[in-house]
Amino acid sequence: MSEELSLSAIHRIIRKAGAERVGEDAAEELAKVLEELGVRIAKQAVELSTHAGRKTVKASDVQIAAKPFTEK
Repeated sequence: MSEELSLSAIHRIIRKAGAERVGEDAAEELAKVLEELGVRIAKQAVELSTHAGRKTVKASDVQIAAKPFTEK
């Protein structure tokens, strides 16, 4: 189970995607996947900010790091 993301938020996300009902196991699995993906994106964003000589991770770093996951 995810340590950082609340299951109620995950239930809302799945319902927002069109589900009428959400199984607890589905919410737990999506939370796990999203957390893993978020950590991967965050690590890449940290690398980008470090490469730019900054200690602060900016929104643009996150956007660039997330781009491969958000392109269709």
